[in-house]
Amino acid sequence: MTTAYPSNFRQKMATGKAVLGTGMPAPMTHIAAATYATGCDWSWIDLEHAPWGLETVYPILLQGRMSGVAPILRLPWNEPGIIKRAYDAGTVGVMIPQVDNPEEAAAAIDAAKYPPMGSRGIAPFFASYLGLTQHDVVKQANSETVLALQMESAEAWERIDETLALDGFELLILGPADLSASYGGEGDVHFSKVENIMVDLAAKVKKTDKALGSTFADPADARRWIGEGYTVMNISSPMVLGTEGIKKVFAELREEFGSPDV
Repeated sequence: MTTAYPSNFRQKMATGKAVLGTGMPAPMTHIAAATYATGCDWSWIDLEHAPWGLETVYPILLQGRMSGVAPILRLPWNEPGIIKRAYDAGTVGVMIPQVDNPEEAAAAIDAAKYPPMGSRGIAPFFASYLGLTQHDVVKQANSETVLALQMESAEAWERIDETLALDGFELLILGPADLSASYGGEGDVHFSKVENIMVDLAAKVKKTDKALGSTFADPADARRWIGEGYTVMNISSPMVLGTEGIKKVFAELREEFGSPDV
């Protein structure tokens, strides 16, 4: 085996400690290298809302593995062909958005796992690039890869007990903005209904073998919810936090030395 395979991400989640991630600003290898060098445990690579395709992000999936960081690829939808190709490209984790009920969760599990747990077809494209055989990957994949399901709607919350009872997914990600919109909160992540659900959900997940996560732009929000049990936390992105930092530096220097505005 190489140092890039198998990933230890599931072992990290099992510790119950903070497993910290950040968003990938752009699917370019030099940006990925800088992101992976931040000390993150994982990186949220988005194909749901970002205008990227699997061919574009493929190199940075393997780059993440080789950097000791777990790439978690959020897909556009719960579609078996896309799920299969994402794992075959080398991602450690697949995140499925808007999983509203246990039937949809079961379909994702079936697509994500090799038999006998699921029906994923066997052809791990990335194996040879890491010096692995197909058999090396297949024999460990069901215990090595991560399937993350996003809870983002009122329906998903109403049926969450049934979903949590399923075997075959390892991580539940609560999407606070979409959940807020589902309850009329217009995407406000501090909407009281959402905050109450988040507290109740953490109590439910603690009774299972699943890990619980979420995402926040503000590190203070992330800190708060890690303390509540959302240990797999995505925090903003290096680009956002970096540009905010340089804005602050510019403002301080202009206050001290004046502005060249004409």
